[in-house]
Amino acid sequence: MRYPDYLKEDGTIGLVAPSFGCTFEPYKSCMDAAIKRFEKMGYKIVEGPNCRRDDGVGISSTPENCGHELTDYYCSGDNDVLISCGGGELMCETLDYVDFDAVKKANPKWYMGYSDNTNFTFLLNTICDTASIYGPSIGAFGMRELHPALEDAIKAFTGKLDKVSGYDKFELESLKDEEHPFASYNLTEKKELRLFMGDNEMNRLPEFSGRITGGCLDCLANLVGTKYDNVKAFNEKYKDEGIVWFLEACDLNVMSIRRAIWNLDRAGWFKYTKGFIIGRPLAGWKQEMMGLDQYNAATGILGKYNVPIVMDADVGHLPPAMPIISGAKADVSCDGSNVTLLYKM
Repeated sequence: MRYPDYLKEDGTIGLVAPSFGCTFEPYKSCMDAAIKRFEKMGYKIVEGPNCRRDDGVGISSTPENCGHELTDYYCSGDNDVLISCGGGELMCETLDYVDFDAVKKANPKWYMGYSDNTNFTFLLNTICDTASIYGPSIGAFGMRELHPALEDAIKAFTGKLDKVSGYDKFELESLKDEEHPFASYNLTEKKELRLFMGDNEMNRLPEFSGRITGGCLDCLANLVGTKYDNVKAFNEKYKDEGIVWFLEACDLNVMSIRRAIWNLDRAGWFKYTKGFIIGRPLAGWKQEMMGLDQYNAATGILGKYNVPIVMDADVGHLPPAMPIISGAKADVSCDGSNVTLLYKM
């Protein structure tokens, strides 16, 4: 696994928009505020050509433009790390225009984003054997006061994070809108993990470790069986360490979550799994459909592996979210209502 150099104090942050750009409120104001924050911290900012475009469908610009921007900025020596402008819907369509051979040959750099950015954070791991950061997009750093999760994300790409734990409360309803673009997280809900060994709920779990990878199920399920599905080779390379999978969902209801996990399972993705960390689903939160909820949507498929399953973790679309150094080896432990990842790179 290739690990990029960390961002130095006078380094340059590149912004790219392979999914949505920042062209309307509150995202435009949030990005502008984030840029000012990072510049005040001593960093330089360079924007890709699509960051303020909206001529695409489900993404900032055309798939060609988005794929070329991502390749050019990843391979460029004019920036040191890349942060995505946002999530979106159709980043998968850009992949035909990303030059993965060039990315593999380039000096590795940290790329951070989540949600639709799974289409690059995950493929950096599985195709390019390069670590990435599953973490917030640039607009989150425009928040009036940074939550510790956002401070952890900065530590991740500056080399100051070797361990991360979850947070006490989370947000169900955001206060951010056009009139309040800089609102902090609306932390109204107490975080409580659900722990399973196989399909049996437990009060505690044994520690487990492995090469951590994963992302948003909405995206991962689409990659199965395509030319971008290099998971079999990735699994074989790291089979002696085993794989810790982190999974979360955005638009999927509980039935769709079950189908997506079934799809990954039947494709053999979980062959060498050592455990699962599953985030709070956005659309499927506390949803029940014909006897299915967010818990047995996962355990009904994954229970047969008889490995630890941590559910409702601080990963994904209901913030705050721990930054995941995807591709790193991680030791995972659960202490009461918290989960801790110790990264070994």
